[in-house]
Amino acid sequence: MAHDTRSRVSRNLHDTRRLAVWTLAWLVTLALVAFGPVLLWDKNPLITGALIVLNLGIGSGMIIANIRFVAGLDDLQRQIQLEAMGIALGVGLIVGLSYSMLDITDLVAWNAEISHLVFVQGFTYLGAVLLASRRYQ
Repeated sequence: MAHDTRSRVSRNLHDTRRLAVWTLAWLVTLALVAFGPVLLWDKNPLITGALIVLNLGIGSGMIIANIRFVAGLDDLQRQIQLEAMGIALGVGLIVGLSYSMLDITDLVAWNAEISHLVFVQGFTYLGAVLLASRRYQ
């Protein structure tokens, strides 16, 4: 039994590291796409397009790493992760569409940017994981 626990912990650590590497790679390619055209390659559409395709590919790898990460968790941790993801998805959808409507109807003086939604979803996910972890202790 102790060997099974060590094996599971080792696999979870490996899956977590793999997810972290894919996530970091995705963030780096995203930053390159966002800032590179102005700062590094003078808006060359070929380079920008190639990096967008690379970002999509790495993003796909990140999704697969996330699926493997969740699949390797024990039942309780999987439940916590899935609840948090569901809450973040729901909040992102509801808040994102409402935020977009505020922009479209000119009820806010700024443009609704997708980056704002990413922050809302990220903080929602983090908060949901922390609350669920506390609830199930």
